[in-house]
Amino acid sequence: MRIRITHETVYSYSEPVKSAIQLLRLTPRGHEGQTVLNWNIDVDCEAKLLRREDWYGNIAHSLFVAGPVGEITLRVAGEIETSDTAGVVRGGVERFPDLFYLRQTPLTRDSIAISEFADKATANLSSPLDQVHTLNRAIYERLRFDTDATHPTTTATEAFSAGHGVCQDFTHVFLAAARYLNIPARYVSGYLHKPGEAVQEAGHAWAEAFVPSLGWVSLDPANGISATEHYVRLAIGLDYLDAAPVRGSYYGISREALDVRLRIEGARQAQA
Repeated sequence: MRIRITHETVYSYSEPVKSAIQLLRLTPRGHEGQTVLNWNIDVDCEAKLLRREDWYGNIAHSLFVAGPVGEITLRVAGEIETSDTAGVVRGGVERFPDLFYLRQTPLTRDSIAISEFADKATANLSSPLDQVHTLNRAIYERLRFDTDATHPTTTATEAFSAGHGVCQDFTHVFLAAARYLNIPARYVSGYLHKPGEAVQEAGHAWAEAFVPSLGWVSLDPANGISATEHYVRLAIGLDYLDAAPVRGSYYGISREALDVRLRIEGARQAQA
């Protein structure tokens, strides 16, 4: 299917700042289930935008704005052609062997509660594919989705203990549990097309687990399913901090306010 995305972020400062710098992972790469038809990043002020690739092979941009500046509008727009591959990701850029993704991070470190949960959920299952699908569904049933519950640096242990969170929390819990089971797993940031819900508040996050017989398999514990043609993959990493679409800072004595406007729609819907 063809998906059209318009993602606008407005940074407003209570007092003009001397400078601002952002690291953007907002440009998707192609793979067998995803073709980038067109994609553009635009800024409404005088800025330096430098494209590079990070150590995972994600397309990244460094954005530098010299002040004084009181507001910055960053706009990303493009179209992606996707196909359903039953969640299997092939043809992507791979900079590390699969075993690298067994590494735990402060955000994805498992706890006794998570390890016991993982053992119970996958008891008597010998197939890695069955294990990851069962674990994915078990996390979906165990946690409650709550957009007001957490912040970007909430750990897997904190989210699991609280029993609720957003998509990145579900993903961190999956990563902690999968790696405890000795299954390589990684974080994915991107977009989720929801038919009939073009206007959204934020992007999406899910996981990929390595299954020897298939390769990398996409799993969305926030929805309890494998990724479909409705998913647009932006970046990968060990956790949220490695794959966050936008991270940055500013120099100056000011308060920053953020306004996100995101629209994700099928191309036919967009033309109507």
